[in-house]
Amino acid sequence: MVGSIEVMMSRNSYTNGNIQNGAWGSVFATLLQDNYGHFREKVQIRIWRRPGRAVDRATAEHLFEVINSREDVLRRLIRRCAYLKYVEARLGDRTLYADEILKDGFCLNMIDTPLCPLKVVTNLQEAVWDADIVVNGLPSTETREVFEEINHYWKERITMPIIISLSKGIEAALHPVPHIITPTQMINRATGIPIENILYLGGPNIASEIYNKEYANARICGAEKWRKPLARFLRQPHFIVWDNSDLVTHEVMGGLKNVYAIGAGMVAALTKESATSKSVYFAHCTSEMIFITHLLAEEPEKLAGPLLADTYVTLLKGRNAWYGQMLAKGEINRDMGDSISGKGMIQGVSAVGAFYELLSQSSLSVLHPGENKPVAPVELCPILKILYKILISREQSSQAILQALRDETLNDPRERIEIAQSHAFYRPSLLSQPRDVVMKKPINI
Repeated sequence: MVGSIEVMMSRNSYTNGNIQNGAWGSVFATLLQDNYGHFREKVQIRIWRRPGRAVDRATAEHLFEVINSREDVLRRLIRRCAYLKYVEARLGDRTLYADEILKDGFCLNMIDTPLCPLKVVTNLQEAVWDADIVVNGLPSTETREVFEEINHYWKERITMPIIISLSKGIEAALHPVPHIITPTQMINRATGIPIENILYLGGPNIASEIYNKEYANARICGAEKWRKPLARFLRQPHFIVWDNSDLVTHEVMGGLKNVYAIGAGMVAALTKESATSKSVYFAHCTSEMIFITHLLAEEPEKLAGPLLADTYVTLLKGRNAWYGQMLAKGEINRDMGDSISGKGMIQGVSAVGAFYELLSQSSLSVLHPGENKPVAPVELCPILKILYKILISREQSSQAILQALRDETLNDPRERIEIAQSHAFYRPSLLSQPRDVVMKKPINI
């Protein structure tokens, strides 16, 4: 392969190829660097990050401790004449910046896991103008804006780049009919790059563990023309990449599990890690996810394994579950927003709002089995409803999640699954491009 890879990270990264940076964006860039960095005449790998984000003194002090606990890192910084600036930052004599430390291999959202040094670019035009592969590690909330800017720099391109999106998040649009907009669709609309050149990569994984060579797998989804060669290109002995044609649905499922991970963190904190309470929550949230997948996918059973695997790892160690825990403990509050220092963007917050808004539409109504009247699908998703009231409308405190588990109607969660499985539930309009959508009559069940 001759060319460049750019990795784009939210406020962060790039390759000739290109990656935008959070923890996963940074790790993805380092995987490419480890595998292909020695082919310097053929492959250039860069990571783009916005400049100017200062590292606070507490983080700088912790970073200094990490450096001095790792002899290999300490020697590397001394050889590069970079150690002194970390000493000065610890003493408060200078300010470090996130793009500056990334060049030395430190991701602000993953301080305890030093990475290999990276080529960091802070000018977006420089980062992307000639990139052959662009890797999007931006949150979905930033993807459209950044790629609209990128489009200005691609006006004169002769060849189309390949774009791999790592982003897990969605937006809801209500016109002309209710539908979901995913990051790959945002990129397609912002740049005009054909959808066959845009792929999604996701899977059940934790960034720091992948960098430490824990065995992991992921799927790259999109057109066959690119997904199969890219799966081979990205595969490593400890990071197995499969391929799949179902692009948008896998993207949406990546956002859906973040919604319920926040609630799981709340339940864990409020019940002092009660295994029983967590299992009750898991029964409810998985039944809701299955219910929602039957609305979104023609063959939802094919998604069960990937969705549950991704949900499981997020509940164990993901930032969304962490956010729910900290919120329930009172260690953070909703006024701090959904971008948290040391963790990055909590994608589940915006996903709660998007899924709630979408599934609240009366045009999607189903017949409530108990009340025998048409209701919006969200009425059959009590966990999603209460998360919306806690995180978005702020009508309730985190404690309300426990009340949502106490089903006074005595409805078994399996009944929700049976409702979805036994009726013509699938709504292709929900994942279609708006211009291609033809709305069907509401389905009663």
